[in-house]
Amino acid sequence: MNFFTPAEVAKNYIGAGKAKVNTPISKMLLLAVLAGAFIAMGGVGATTVAVSVPLASVGKFVGACVFPGGLTMVLLAGSELFTGNTLLVIPLLQKEITPAGMLKNWGVVYLGNLAGGLLVAAGVVYSHQPDLFGKQMAVSVISTAAAKCSLSFGDAFIRGILCNFLVCIAVWISFAAKDAAGKIMGLFFPIMMFVLCGFEHSIANMYYIGAGIFAKRIQEYGDAAAAAGVDMGSITWGNFFGANLLPVTIGNIIGGAVCVGCVYWYIYLRKADR
Repeated sequence: MNFFTPAEVAKNYIGAGKAKVNTPISKMLLLAVLAGAFIAMGGVGATTVAVSVPLASVGKFVGACVFPGGLTMVLLAGSELFTGNTLLVIPLLQKEITPAGMLKNWGVVYLGNLAGGLLVAAGVVYSHQPDLFGKQMAVSVISTAAAKCSLSFGDAFIRGILCNFLVCIAVWISFAAKDAAGKIMGLFFPIMMFVLCGFEHSIANMYYIGAGIFAKRIQEYGDAAAAAGVDMGSITWGNFFGANLLPVTIGNIIGGAVCVGCVYWYIYLRKADR
C-alpha cells in the first residue's frame, strides 16, 4: 500500500510522540515559535483573500481553502503545534512517556506558539498590511477579534472541541501518507471544514485576537472599524486570555486528546487484558 493503515499510524505515532517529548526545551521552544508563526501566516492569507471577495459567503469559503497552508508548513517544514500535540496522550496511555513529560511539552509548545502568533500579528499590523482594500482588511481584523472575544464560555468551549477534533484528524491522516503530496491532500479538507464552520482554534486565535488588539490601537484602523459598526469594547487582553483562550484551549484538549487520541488508542493499541 502507498499509505499507512490507521493501526500503523497509531503505532508509528508512539515513536513520534517520544521524540517530541525528548526534544531539548530550547529546540522545542523554537520549533513552537515557528508553528505559531506558520498558523498565523495561514490566518493572514485567509483573511486577505476573504476580504478581496465581494460576496461574504464566497470569501469565507476561499479563505477556508487558503488557511490549510498554515498546517502544511507545520507538518512539512518541521515545528511543534500545541493542538496537534494533544495526541501525545497516545504514547502516554502506552506508558512510553510520563504525564510530566507530556505536560512539559504542552506548556513549552503553547508558550512558543503564543510568541509566534503575536510576533506575526505585530508584524502584520505595524507594517500597515491592514491598509489593503481601503482599510477593509483592518475592519476584518478588528471585527474578527471582537467576535471571538464576545463568545460565551460554553460556545467557545464547544467550538474548541469541534475544531481540534478536525485538526487532529487532519494530523492523523497526514501521518497515514507516505509522501508530501499525500500529506497535503489529506490534511486539507478537515482544516478547511473547521475554518469554514467557524470553530475555535486556540493557536490561530493567538494571531487573530492579537492582531485585533494591535490594530485597535492604531487610530485610523479603529476609526474604520467604528465607521463599519464594529463594537471594539470586548477586544482586551483580559478577554483574549480569559474569555477566549481559556475555554477554547480546554475544548481543544478534549477534542484532540480525548475524542481522537484516546479513541484511537483504545481501538488500535489497547490490549485485551488491559
